[in-house]
Amino acid sequence: MANELRPSTIQVQVCYALTDTVYLQDVSVPAASAIQDAILASGVLQQYPEIELATARVGIFGKLKALDSVLQHGDRVEIYRPLQAEPMESRRRRAAHKTGRKD
Repeated sequence: MANELRPSTIQVQVCYALTDTVYLQDVSVPAASAIQDAILASGVLQQYPEIELATARVGIFGKLKALDSVLQHGDRVEIYRPLQAEPMESRRRRAAHKTGRKD
């Protein structure tokens, strides 16, 4: 059908994973909303005030996106925490631990 109506709202999920818990919130937002709109509607910023949205890295299903990226129905918006350790150093420590070396 060429004149199919588009929904006025879409359902998305907002996810923020901590080391010991995961925040998951389903939200309904107007069609053509951006990632930032879903995050604001989810309430995650009130529950986790340490999130600095202006500098936070965000994505959809594991792919980095900008806050103004337009959402599709069923998207999972993810807010990524800053790395606690530099990835190469972490790999070096794990490898040394496996071999019993002390660096």
